[in-house]
Amino acid sequence: MAVVLITGCSTGIGLETALAFARRGDTTIATMRNTAKADALKKRAADEGVDIEIEALDVVDDYSVSSTVGKILAHHGPIDVLVNNAGVGFGGPVETMPIDAARSLMETNFWGALRMMRAVLPGMRDRRSGVIINVTSTAARIPGTPYEGMYAASKHGLGALSESLATELMPFTVRVVCIEPGFFSTAISDTSNAIEQGVDGTAYEVDGTWFHGFMTQSVEGGADPSLVADAIVGAANDPNTPLHTTVGDDAALFVELATQAGSWEGWIAMSMPIVEAAVGPRPIPPAK
Repeated sequence: MAVVLITGCSTGIGLETALAFARRGDTTIATMRNTAKADALKKRAADEGVDIEIEALDVVDDYSVSSTVGKILAHHGPIDVLVNNAGVGFGGPVETMPIDAARSLMETNFWGALRMMRAVLPGMRDRRSGVIINVTSTAARIPGTPYEGMYAASKHGLGALSESLATELMPFTVRVVCIEPGFFSTAISDTSNAIEQGVDGTAYEVDGTWFHGFMTQSVEGGADPSLVADAIVGAANDPNTPLHTTVGDDAALFVELATQAGSWEGWIAMSMPIVEAAVGPRPIPPAK
C-alpha cells in the first residue's frame, strides 16, 4: 500500500480524499494548518473504521513544511503520493483587491504547492517512483474570470508549473497530474467573499456583487466533493491519467466552451449569457 500525504484536509475535497485513500488501506497522512479543525475528519474516520494520521502543516511556512515532511519520512519511509489540495478562493477586483490579500492567496495556492513538491521530490526522484497530484481548478483552463483574477492566476500558474515539472520528471518516471474540478459543494465559499476583498464602496461594488452571487450560487449548488476524491485516487493509481484531468460535467462543459470560443472575445460572448441566466442581467454601475 502507498504512503499518501494530503494537504488541506479539514473540510471538503481534502477530507474526502483522506477517507478515500484510507479505505484502500493506504497509509494516509492528512494535514491541515489548524488541527483543532480535525474533528469532522476524525469522526468520519472513526465511523468508517479507517486509520488516518493527522498532522499540522502550514504550506506557507518553510519550517512547517520541511519539519512535517521530515517527520513523515522518518516514521513511514518514502512518500508515494503527494496531493496538493490546500487552497483559498477569495477574490476581488484587480484594481482594488488589497495587495496583502492577493499575496496571501498566491502564497497558499501557488507557492505552498511548490514548497510541498520540493519537499517530496528528492525522494521520489531518487526512487524513480511517485505521483504528485495538484488540485487546481477549471479556472486554470479557461480565460480569467472577473473578480477572481488572482485566483485564476494562481491556478493557471500552478497548471503551467505542473506541465514544466512533468516534463522534467519524465526521465525519473515520476508522474504529475492536475485535477481540475468544476463547482463542488465545499467550504471554499467561506473564504471567497469578494465584498471583503476590495469591492465594497468602490466603483466595482454593483458589478462585483452580481458576479460573486453567481460564484456563490454555483458552489452552494455544486456536486459532492467525494467525486473529486475518487478522481484523485484514480489518478494516483492509473499511470494513463492525463496531466490535465477535469472533474464534473460543468468543468468539461466550460473547457469545451473555451476551446470553441477560440479567443477571449469569443469566450466573453459565450460565457456571460450563462452568468446572466443564473443571476439576472449584468447591472450597469451607477455614474459617479
